[in-house]
Amino acid sequence: MLGALSFLTVVGPGRAPDRRAMAWFPIVGAAVGLVLAGVLRGAVELWDPVVAGALVVVADLAVTGMLHVDGLADCADGLLPHMDRPRRLQVMGEPDVGSFAVAVVALTLMLRWATLMSLAAGESGYLSLVGLWAGSRTLAAVVPSLVDYARPGGIATPFLAGSRRWLLLWLAPAAALLYIDDGLGGLVAIGVLVVSAASVVALAVRRIGGFTGDVLGAAIVVGETCALLALVARW
Repeated sequence: MLGALSFLTVVGPGRAPDRRAMAWFPIVGAAVGLVLAGVLRGAVELWDPVVAGALVVVADLAVTGMLHVDGLADCADGLLPHMDRPRRLQVMGEPDVGSFAVAVVALTLMLRWATLMSLAAGESGYLSLVGLWAGSRTLAAVVPSLVDYARPGGIATPFLAGSRRWLLLWLAPAAALLYIDDGLGGLVAIGVLVVSAASVVALAVRRIGGFTGDVLGAAIVVGETCALLALVARW
């Protein structure tokens, strides 16, 4: 568990993950979601929903060390423009940030702020963050057992031997928590999470032949953001 916690958050020594870390991704995701739910619940007691939503976005970036947003930025620069496959992988491995990354990250953070602000304006739904954050990490943990790795020797290499499809079972308690906390809207949100995260991975398979660590990070952020949009929709 310490390997997953250290890799997915700023907690711990920041050591490289091993093959066992993937099994703990859902638990760590749930823990991060619980922290954010607590921040949201406390923030609405002191500030307007506008400020509360922004504080949760900041808290999420702080707890995760912006790891997943960095992956989203790299994927935006590497997967969206027109270029050949080797060049895409090269761009995704470079530290520079291009216009695609700036636009996609800015839009995503804006949507997360708006949806969390909407969630803060309600009187329930805070624990839905636990289910969504656990679900997004569950999907990231399962990808290596279903999709080829596009960059041998990359950051996600240690996960390849440890990934298991049975981790998908974690989606059941995540969906149950969302249903308890937000009714049918919660079930719709978990479905949107799965579809949107899978779409990111599918795009990566088409453009670079598989997944990378950046793709997993992007799938987490995009999945959560789309699920939040579904969660606060007027069904």
